[in-house]
Amino acid sequence: MRATVMYGAGDVRVEDVPDAALREPTDAVVRVLRSCICGSDLWPYGSMPASEHGQRMGHEFLGVVADTGAEVPGLRAGDLVVAPFVWADNTCDFCREGLQTSCRHGGLWGHDLDGGQGEAVRVPQAQGTLVKLPSGIGADSPLLPSLLTLSDVFCTGHHAAVTAGVGPRTTVTVIGDGAVGLCAVLAARRLGAERIALMGRHKERTDLGREFGAAEVIAERGAEGIERIRELTGGDGTHAVLECVGTREAIETALGAVRDGGVVSRVGAPQYSEVPMDFGTLMRNITLTGGVAPARAYIEELLPDVLGGTIEPGLVFDRTVGLEEVPDGYRAMASREALKVLIRP
Repeated sequence: MRATVMYGAGDVRVEDVPDAALREPTDAVVRVLRSCICGSDLWPYGSMPASEHGQRMGHEFLGVVADTGAEVPGLRAGDLVVAPFVWADNTCDFCREGLQTSCRHGGLWGHDLDGGQGEAVRVPQAQGTLVKLPSGIGADSPLLPSLLTLSDVFCTGHHAAVTAGVGPRTTVTVIGDGAVGLCAVLAARRLGAERIALMGRHKERTDLGREFGAAEVIAERGAEGIERIRELTGGDGTHAVLECVGTREAIETALGAVRDGGVVSRVGAPQYSEVPMDFGTLMRNITLTGGVAPARAYIEELLPDVLGGTIEPGLVFDRTVGLEEVPDGYRAMASREALKVLIRP
């Protein structure tokens, strides 16, 4: 079968790999209908050391079950399923607490496994990992892009808003106009935020942010961006700041823009090792939270709104490529020619 392999910075190839096949009775094989390129994939695309063997890529996919092991009673061939961006048994103590990203028997796609950016995937712990979607959704359904966002990007934006305690009467700043930041705007609106400001400077993206629920767009960065947020809030800052970028500048901006007693939730893959929370931040009673989103814990909650059209997070996809065009998709996202690339194998 064909799949995407990254061999180093800027070196993405689509090549023949061993066919996905059952190895354990708890496995399933899923034929991929839709996958995508994640913003987090761009970090290794920009900096990964050259490798002789390469790394299988892709952690967001949905597809059709092709085969199941003997210990996967809840699924059968032909079922349409969405896969969270980590696999998990969904029965261990961490999973029962809603932290499937720490599953005692789980793991990540594309390390010693198939990646989602390919024709098919072997899914370990398939009974706990895969979420069966309603029958009647066809392979060309317009719902598929939004359903795919439940694999990672919309659940990550939702996680940022949930861990920050966003709700009615909450003012929110979202840092970053990438797909996660836009999904965080949509999630904050869904949770009833009173007012949302989006920090970003790419008009086609911030226009979508306004459509998703942002009342203001802040193009300034750093100290100027913090000043603008404080101007909009009578000098106080917002109750919640959702940091969806992962740079040192972004987390510093978040701490400057948050209201005393407020919450900063960081979900951008951090490219820094320390958070500058000094004594002055302590005196402001700022809470730092966030982390990697346990998408499996959120999918069933968010699914009805996607199916009913209440929300359409799939609008973050602005380019579609075939599998052989995936290297071009990486280049387009890295050069900001595309917001988020949908892959249709």
